[in-house]
Amino acid sequence: MISKPKFKIGRRLGAGVYDKCQTPKFSAASGKFGAARGRRPRGLSEYGTQLIEKQKVRFSYGITERQLSNYVRKAELVKGSGAAEKFYEELELRLDNSVYRMGLAPSRRAARQMVSHGHFMVNGRKVTVPSFTVKPGDAIEIREGSKGKKIWNGLPDKMKDYVFPGWVNFDPSAMRGKILAKPKKTDTFFDLNAVLEFYSR
Repeated sequence: MISKPKFKIGRRLGAGVYDKCQTPKFSAASGKFGAARGRRPRGLSEYGTQLIEKQKVRFSYGITERQLSNYVRKAELVKGSGAAEKFYEELELRLDNSVYRMGLAPSRRAARQMVSHGHFMVNGRKVTVPSFTVKPGDAIEIREGSKGKKIWNGLPDKMKDYVFPGWVNFDPSAMRGKILAKPKKTDTFFDLNAVLEFYSR
């Protein structure tokens, strides 16, 4: 079930913001709600478009305004077209997002909770900070004391059809994964250049 705040945010920013909004049921409910209001959507200004893109990123990754602005500042150190790519790398290489991309959590929010509860180790050290930045070559594994938890029951069967992004992998039998490379932006849901422009005002 989608909570009312998430439903409203999903309608405003797009179904891609939350995993639970990416269903035919959500699309149907959202369409009915919009039709009932009978309003023609107004065109957004350039500022309004950039603001929407900023909110998409913030809610999708579950980060604060301060965290987002810090990632933007790091990206701005890279000049030219590489800034957006650097921005994407900073977001994707968060530990909670990496756990999510490995298929170990149904959502980034769940992955953030798993990390906070101390279920993962990075290069042999327990990490409980969801925003911890991983890098290519880092090994992420489920902590020995957490391997018996119910959340991992049947993990190999659950993951047998999971398609990994090209930059991570995970071996469910060994309960260990690895960051293979820097992530490359392939989806079109986020306009990261618009977010960078928003903060450059």
